[in-house]
Amino acid sequence: MPIIVNLDVMLARRKMTLSALAETVNITLANLSILKSGKAKAVRFSTLAAICQALECQPGDLLEHRPDPRDLRSADE
Repeated sequence: MPIIVNLDVMLARRKMTLSALAETVNITLANLSILKSGKAKAVRFSTLAAICQALECQPGDLLEHRPDPRDLRSADE
């Protein structure tokens, strides 16, 4: 998937556990784990905002776009 979730990186930088973040943001540990693993299909802006507030970061610190080279089409085609 071309969207990479860097939640584990931000948690390490803030020295916060996933459990502590789940409690602070008021989201289940299971749902936060799905997001952290990159298996989430969507994330609500309100959830993203709460995570950013708790971790004192920006959405771009958590989410990264890495296009799959196989998906890029040549301009020559």
